[in-house]
Amino acid sequence: MEYRILTINPGSTSTKVGCFEGEKELFTVNVSHDAEKLKEFATISSQLPYRKETILAALKEADIDLASIDAFVGRGGGLLAVEGGTYTVDETLLDHAVRGANGVAHPAQLGSQIAFEFASAYGTPCFVVNPPDTDELTIYARMTGIRGVYRNVHLHALNLKETAIRHSQKNGWKYEDKNYIVCHIGGGISISAHQKGRMIDGNDIVGGEGPMAPTRCGAVPAAEMIRYSFANGDKKEVSALCTKTGGFVSHLGTSDALDVSRRAGEGEKEAALVWNAMIYQIIRYIGAMAGVLHGQADGILLGGGMVHNKELVEQITKNCSWIAPVTAYPGEFELEAMAAGAIRVLKGEEKAKVYTGKPVWEPPYMA
Repeated sequence: MEYRILTINPGSTSTKVGCFEGEKELFTVNVSHDAEKLKEFATISSQLPYRKETILAALKEADIDLASIDAFVGRGGGLLAVEGGTYTVDETLLDHAVRGANGVAHPAQLGSQIAFEFASAYGTPCFVVNPPDTDELTIYARMTGIRGVYRNVHLHALNLKETAIRHSQKNGWKYEDKNYIVCHIGGGISISAHQKGRMIDGNDIVGGEGPMAPTRCGAVPAAEMIRYSFANGDKKEVSALCTKTGGFVSHLGTSDALDVSRRAGEGEKEAALVWNAMIYQIIRYIGAMAGVLHGQADGILLGGGMVHNKELVEQITKNCSWIAPVTAYPGEFELEAMAAGAIRVLKGEEKAKVYTGKPVWEPPYMA
């Protein structure tokens, strides 16, 4: 039996929806939402009725019968740190998604909420898979040089893990038996170390870690960041450098990676400097993850939208193939990953986890 799964992945002004039967994609659509209409809502969660209505209209137009769906899967935003896996959407998980318990306001909070609305109407299971707050760091990866301050991790966990799973399957391996350095290179850049099925280290793309990216500042020396903060004063403006106005936007006034790479290729000096600096930083963080894995990596896997750029892949391959073979998987597998997680549970290959509402780890001591 091939299970039929509907996946829901909300973004800032659109929601990606996919219908899958087993691994076969039956239908995908990027449902657009009126940006001005969205501004009318006081919170992200209050957008739920409006987004649900527009999604239902798109599904009706595509003749997708929700009664035929075996499980609904939503993007799992707003949660506290959890282990990777597939989680049943229950009251605790929904409560945290609605109020954004992790403190990060993001449309992904709506994924589980919309999926649960559909699942409740048809009496079918509802899940989230490898949510953005997937956290499998070792205690050493959490430590900083300030007592009581610990590293958090926010990564493109869904796509990172799915890329590693697919690469393993393609080679006849099990993800749980291999070590990988997996990168998502897009609007944000995640560099992560995977050891025997666990993502044991990576950069915090919300907190200003890792390489610079189209809208993100990446890692900045602490003293320089403190100096910059005092000089500029506006807390919101400075915080926005981590996720909205850093990287390409700060240097070049655009977040368009295609435009920046084109300008760099045409010899524009500042664009070339910024573009190549980003690639340099990606290479540096790949090297760091190789150290975390004690040099025992079975592959370096590249995913995300910018991996369509052949020159970027060539530079990374040239500089990192001595660590492990480099394989490019351009784009992302987020909808497919959500469906695959649900199918593993329905087939009994994986047990659905319960969201406890408590962080996956507790500090060994407090300040």
